[in-house]
Amino acid sequence: MTGYYCLYPDVSRLKRENPKKTSFMQYREKEWKEKGKKITAQKIWVPLSQISPYLVKAVIIAEDDKFWSHHGFDLEAIQKALEKDIQKGTFKFGGSTISQQLAKNLYLTPSKNPTRKFKEAILTWRIERNLSKRRILELYLNVAEWGEGIFGIEAASRYYYGKPALLINAEEAARLAAVLPNPRKYKVTGSSSYVQKRASIIYNIM
Repeated sequence: MTGYYCLYPDVSRLKRENPKKTSFMQYREKEWKEKGKKITAQKIWVPLSQISPYLVKAVIIAEDDKFWSHHGFDLEAIQKALEKDIQKGTFKFGGSTISQQLAKNLYLTPSKNPTRKFKEAILTWRIERNLSKRRILELYLNVAEWGEGIFGIEAASRYYYGKPALLINAEEAARLAAVLPNPRKYKVTGSSSYVQKRASIIYNIM
């Protein structure tokens, strides 16, 4: 483990530094360039104190309801996802926690293969070991993808609702959280039955 540990980024820097650009953003920029799309990533950094409590609650409900208690991995969710993969004969290996998603967004790409999942596991362990839960959540909410070229909850709130993340209400928060599994496929303010149903479930739990 020591050898592998030295090959990975210094996660402890994230205690005091906000990432200017993530690996995921760079991947998207390369993708846009190859497709001839003139898209610029929209991102506005905000501290956790400037994000609506409704948003924080909605995202945790939607993406990782054991966030405050686990140490980076939801073993029950991983087991269920692995069982589905075995049944379908595929390798998707879902069940990702917010900490795992942060590791992927900061340092990796969307590809799903055993090597990337191994790297993700090591990075997740380091993130949980070095950062507080509040800092992990703050980082995640500021780098998560919320649509084509939209990164972070402040940019998403302004784009979809024309107001800062701090002023997002419960219903809006539920819709923003509902699209996180696939933000380029599902639209926050669209009429998708999937988004409406998922947002309704999140809202009712809130």
